[in-house]
Amino acid sequence: MTTQTSSLPSDFLWGFATASYQIEGAVNEDGRGPSIWDAFCKIPGKIADGSSGDVACDSYHRIDQDVALLKSCGAKAYRFSLSWSRIIPKGGRNDPINHKGLEYYLNLVDALHAAGITPLITLFHWDLPLALEERYGGFLNKDEFVADFTHYARVVFIAFAGKVKHWITFNEPWCSSVLGYNVGQFAPGRTSDRTKSPVGDGATECWIVGHNILIAHGAAVKVYREEFKGVYGGEIGITLNGDWAEPYDPSNPADIEASNRKIEFSISWFADPIYHGKYPDSMIAQLGSRLPKFTPEEIALVQGSNDFYGMNHYCANYIRSKPNTTPDPTDVAGNLDILMENKAGESIGPITQSPWLRPNALGFRKLLKWLSDRYGYPKILVTENGTSVLGENDMKLEELLDDEFRAWYFREYIGAMADAFTLDGVNVRGYMAWSLMDNFEWAEGYETRFGVTYVDYGNGQKRIPKKSAKEIGKIFGKYIQKS
Repeated sequence: MTTQTSSLPSDFLWGFATASYQIEGAVNEDGRGPSIWDAFCKIPGKIADGSSGDVACDSYHRIDQDVALLKSCGAKAYRFSLSWSRIIPKGGRNDPINHKGLEYYLNLVDALHAAGITPLITLFHWDLPLALEERYGGFLNKDEFVADFTHYARVVFIAFAGKVKHWITFNEPWCSSVLGYNVGQFAPGRTSDRTKSPVGDGATECWIVGHNILIAHGAAVKVYREEFKGVYGGEIGITLNGDWAEPYDPSNPADIEASNRKIEFSISWFADPIYHGKYPDSMIAQLGSRLPKFTPEEIALVQGSNDFYGMNHYCANYIRSKPNTTPDPTDVAGNLDILMENKAGESIGPITQSPWLRPNALGFRKLLKWLSDRYGYPKILVTENGTSVLGENDMKLEELLDDEFRAWYFREYIGAMADAFTLDGVNVRGYMAWSLMDNFEWAEGYETRFGVTYVDYGNGQKRIPKKSAKEIGKIFGKYIQKS
């Protein structure tokens, strides 16, 4: 339950978020090279409905429509990601730059500015150029990957110099690491499970990938700060994902400790090196030598490399400890059970279309406070928050457009965020709802919808705003202080 007296600051930045492979389409147009997701989608059985991002929402051809949609929703900001392989088709520091690809994003940024909407750019949202995967193993090759990502970042910073003030290096490195190299659910699909992939070692590779992403993040931030920030200003950080964790049995100290450990394994894995210069003790204790060690030069790059904390958050879980058990070598959660019901049989939140997502707005407030306490009350930008709706894709259009459940979710979560700001002193300064429109939802294909706008994939990608698209501006109108 949220209060009626909480508020958000007058300069609070709110809007919507999307990602390149999920909305753009045009995968073979104007010189774009393939990404690991283009290849992954071609493997039978990897995507729920056998689909891909080949067309998606066709945003590559619809800048005017997308910007008009944002404006109609009252959005103050738009977070979107760049397709690395659209800008440098083969990805590498010695490979040609595709100016047609850059032109698309420059046109989008100019259209956003003309509409009075602030752009937030994510450099990397999972779609690694396929050529880098084939050339040297992508994320697994630290030296090559860091050098190529740093070059790509510099190319982008030069192209957008002065036009963009808010930068995110990587979106959810946990997903790239764990889902891509441990579970095998996301591209490139490496895992120890030989029924899913002929290659991969889930006990080691995910930790190597996470480590290398952190170093690449730090290297890109160094470039921005040394070569661009002094002239153009702006801010740069990384976006981390994580759910709130409640103990399965709140009277059991082991469950309380396991709940904290669950957050450390998902969030502090990346945030602790940035804010504290080391991995969490709980991870060091469980993983031992499988957790890579930073060199002094690497930790100098990583520590202090956030101007803000980018927070992606959706839901909560109950956590039960596993006493007296040896962790499985492929365990990535901290040797614990992740549950939807507690010892008393209470659900953490209502069921949605996504098996992993049960809303719990109070958990959002608690996690904002947890992060603030652990990391010295940094500036926080909520870069994703939203929900799917149970059975939405199978509803008749009239019913689907009346997405009261999603509108309720936003009312609850934005209210909880306002409470965190007003009552807990959390320095939250921005919020991007996921998502502006229904889109390609990775391994779930098009069967799951997260948009505040309905996209009619079978009818020319036509966009129709849902109830939630009209509600979210009213919600922020209630909370944001008048300047």
